[in-house]
Amino acid sequence: MKKYIEIAEEVLSRLDGGKYVEGSLHRDKGTGRLTFNGYNRQKAKPRKADRLICQLESGWLKESPRRYKFFSSVKKTLGHRLVNVAMHRDLNTAMERLEVEEIIDRV
Repeated sequence: MKKYIEIAEEVLSRLDGGKYVEGSLHRDKGTGRLTFNGYNRQKAKPRKADRLICQLESGWLKESPRRYKFFSSVKKTLGHRLVNVAMHRDLNTAMERLEVEEIIDRV
């Protein structure tokens, strides 16, 4: 059985150029013919790298254009109480450093 598929010129030119084309294959409601629509994919825009504000005992504090990012990783074997103490110590250290950064930026 042979089926004919309508493919746009843009899609054919991309295929002739040796590129892959992602898209959708469906039956046109009006004509009943099989039609292929190629997706118009855009390249990802490069992001600005996060700035490291401070390196912590078990993690870090970073700044992106929109957010502050805090990471802390502590072993479970310490137990709940010591994990709590270690993470709060990291958070307090990070917040102190962030306050110093804001004071420096104002001057």
